[in-house]
Amino acid sequence: MTNGVRDLLFVSKYSTLSDLEMEKEMQLLNQLLYGVESMSTSALVNEVIDLNRYKIIRKPWQVARAIRQKSNKAFVFIYNKN
Repeated sequence: MTNGVRDLLFVSKYSTLSDLEMEKEMQLLNQLLYGVESMSTSALVNEVIDLNRYKIIRKPWQVARAIRQKSNKAFVFIYNKN
C-alpha cells in the first residue's frame, strides 16, 4: 500500500499525543480509508440513476464502468444506497 497525500482533520479527545502516537493513528486511518475507497466497495454501495434511459443500474460491474467514464452526461447521477 502506498501512502497517498490527503488532507485529514484528526480530532482526538486526548490533548497530548506524541508524534509517534499521532503517526500510528494516521497510518491506521489511512489503512481504513484505503479499504473503503476502493472501486469494488464504491460499486457495491452506489447505484447509477440514468434519467435519459429511465434506468437504475445496480450491478457492481456496470456501476464501476459508469464511474470510470470520462464523459459527464446530463441527468446521470451516482446515488449512494445508504
